[in-house]
Amino acid sequence: MNMKKKHQIIYMLLASLLSLSAKAQVQRLSLDSVLSRITFNPSLISFDQKINAEDAYVAGAKSLEAPKISAGQYQTNYQPKPYAGWFMIYGEQTFTNPAKLRAKEAYLKGVSKVTVEDKNYLKNQLIAQARLSYYDRVVLEKKLTLLQSTQGLLEYMLKDANIKLTYGKEKLNNIYKAKADLYQLDNIREQLNNEIRQKNILLNTLMNRDKQTEFMIDTTVTIMEYELTITDTARLVSSRSDIKGISRSIELQQLNADAEYSKRKPDFGIQAAHMIGLGNTPSQYTLMGVITIPIVPWASKEYKANLKGIRFEQEALAQKKADLLNQAEGQLAGLKAEISSKKRQLTNYRQNIIPAQQNSYKTALQAYEQNTGDLPSVLNGIKDLQAAKMEQLDRLQELLQLQIAYQRENEQY
Repeated sequence: MNMKKKHQIIYMLLASLLSLSAKAQVQRLSLDSVLSRITFNPSLISFDQKINAEDAYVAGAKSLEAPKISAGQYQTNYQPKPYAGWFMIYGEQTFTNPAKLRAKEAYLKGVSKVTVEDKNYLKNQLIAQARLSYYDRVVLEKKLTLLQSTQGLLEYMLKDANIKLTYGKEKLNNIYKAKADLYQLDNIREQLNNEIRQKNILLNTLMNRDKQTEFMIDTTVTIMEYELTITDTARLVSSRSDIKGISRSIELQQLNADAEYSKRKPDFGIQAAHMIGLGNTPSQYTLMGVITIPIVPWASKEYKANLKGIRFEQEALAQKKADLLNQAEGQLAGLKAEISSKKRQLTNYRQNIIPAQQNSYKTALQAYEQNTGDLPSVLNGIKDLQAAKMEQLDRLQELLQLQIAYQRENEQY
């Protein structure tokens, strides 16, 4: 063996070892592992920062207005003789009514509670999207396994047909047809692998990871008995973040109304001035208390109008909440009916359609082996069996999608 040949063998061995090492390093992620990583999604982190900002605003809720200070000549003569007047230093401080400050603080504290529910709503949507992509990939993996089984059947038939061709008991065009069916599987496999890559990219995006990171999944599927459950309205109100978000908005509007109502309370202030006399003018001072009168008609129109508008806002939110609850109940009822239908279809595939297709294939194969049938009949039997199993997996995918929709409606993390 020459040196060049030895180098080629060494390179091939190294390449094989690297390939095996890369496969060994591919991470396996369960669905729970994927869902736990959704918290790293930038959109959720953005909500966290928004909540922090809204909570930070509360610290300044009880701040008072800045004091006013002025200085300058006051009632000073234009004529130099007799020179008279004052140089005045003036200060003023307004003290906002404490009830107004408390109402403002309570309102600002309530703002972030609405944002928290908005974040939870988005999190629920992202989790549903992750579940959907994960289970779509599960079905795609099962379809790849089915293709491998079909490939084995076609390769066996092609080998058997080639033997018969040698003895003149098979036609060449049937051989080509079998090869075409076998090559067609490559296109289907490529399409499935492409869809798997797309699901991986989407899941990595949701987890905020490198988009090309490869990982394996757990193909175990759990079928839930959601069609047997009873819709609990009270649970929907307490669990769904969009409904809770409306409840928080109603509470926030009530806090807003309290803040508006507090505007009818007076504010207080103090004014002080020291006037230094010019010429022979004696020095003087001023000390006065100030109180606002917000209940006069021309000043009370604003907060009265605002209170009226807030009541309409609350009524609109209450109707929206009732509408969401009504839609959720209807959606869940429809999902349970559709889940029952998909399960009956899957049972029909498992108990009737697939066994009938298998028997059709076995009958055609037996006839072919006994030289009483032809190869196209066997090939059609293999294709029909694969198509039925593919349709069964499609129904399984639809059932899983319905389960995810049910979980999303109930906001089950």
